[in-house]
Amino acid sequence: MNLIEELQWRGMIQDIMPGTAELLEKETVSGYIGFDPTSDSLHIGSLVPILLLVHLQRAGHKPFALVGGATGMVGDPSGKSEERNLLSEEVLQINQAGVRRQLEKFLDFTPGKANTAEMVNNYDWFKDFRFLDFIRDVGKHITVNYMMSKDSVKKRLESEVGMSFTEFTYQLIQGYDFYWLNQHKNCKLQMGGSDQWGNIVTGTELIRRKAGGEAFAFTCPLIKKADGGKFGKTEKGNVWLDPKKTSPYQFYQFWLNASDSDATQWIRIFTLLPKEEIDALLAQQAAAPHERALQKKLAEEITCFVHSRADYEFAVKASEILFGNATTEILQSLTEEQLLQVMEGVPSIEISRTALDAGYEIVSFLADTQIFPSKGEARKMWQAGGLGLNKTKVATDKLQVTSADLLNNKYLLVQKGKKNYYLVKAV
Repeated sequence: MNLIEELQWRGMIQDIMPGTAELLEKETVSGYIGFDPTSDSLHIGSLVPILLLVHLQRAGHKPFALVGGATGMVGDPSGKSEERNLLSEEVLQINQAGVRRQLEKFLDFTPGKANTAEMVNNYDWFKDFRFLDFIRDVGKHITVNYMMSKDSVKKRLESEVGMSFTEFTYQLIQGYDFYWLNQHKNCKLQMGGSDQWGNIVTGTELIRRKAGGEAFAFTCPLIKKADGGKFGKTEKGNVWLDPKKTSPYQFYQFWLNASDSDATQWIRIFTLLPKEEIDALLAQQAAAPHERALQKKLAEEITCFVHSRADYEFAVKASEILFGNATTEILQSLTEEQLLQVMEGVPSIEISRTALDAGYEIVSFLADTQIFPSKGEARKMWQAGGLGLNKTKVATDKLQVTSADLLNNKYLLVQKGKKNYYLVKAV
């Protein structure tokens, strides 16, 4: 399959300019996508444009990642209901450095390679561009009628919030990015999310009117969840690519918990698995949906792609601790940092280290920590075999909890029944 055919069966193309497929078949093409440096980390919504660049490079073409140091100072109105806070130059520089580190993980930036990836910053060509020069050299080529016909502009103009001149100029600035890359880097293709189509075609129009050149474009659909929820959002907020913001375990769990309908779509978009393997996975899922083979493979592929095989293996081990039949040995093998990652969201209780050193009578321990409302209920559950300590069933001959039971010399994992966990910390 050629690049466009590959992206089409994966469901990654929505709008495409006539002649784009033919151009990509005819020559090695330089193409770019813009990334918004509103944070020092990208989130999983950014994986789609990242993967478009990955597919472009794998097909032998040259990818450019544009980090919007200048456009980040303006704010893109596309899909936004209100104007966002503008970022300072200092914050933008920190964010750009973080984004670059992440992109270097996915794209090949090897110097001297014919289609090596390049990263550019539009601040470099805008920082000395005087306002009068901009409105004369760029503004006169695009009519106000043309700019106002764009959906992103129409929606904001019709809203109560309205649109500032700053945001109104955004499509000219993004259009000039494409023009600059076309003139200085021979870039003929721009890609992006479908909400960017209006801004992207302004760039192709500027190249045509200002330079008499040809430029091409396509967009991918915006990812939506089948239940109507916003893709990439959890109760804790964005699912980030930075492991410090979203741990690899939480990242893995996000994909593992995908619904069948979402996983069917996401396995094509977010993995590089070939069509034959994906078709086999879909057949396996249809035959035995309860085994969740699709979700498991989806979570494995993306966790390894964004983080590492070791992070994936840890995430599987961590999942076994809370949801499977993990042993005390597995629990004891975790570092304190890993243990706290796994236990995020599990109720946490503090108890006296001195009491544990002396030996804490087990029923009193369970009642004093309020894991059970009374000693009577604690004793009943313990004697019925429904109590676990560090993934081991507590036998009726274990009369005390001591400091020897501690994980990392600090924690106890208490399990009440099948699904209720408590992390007890000795202080």
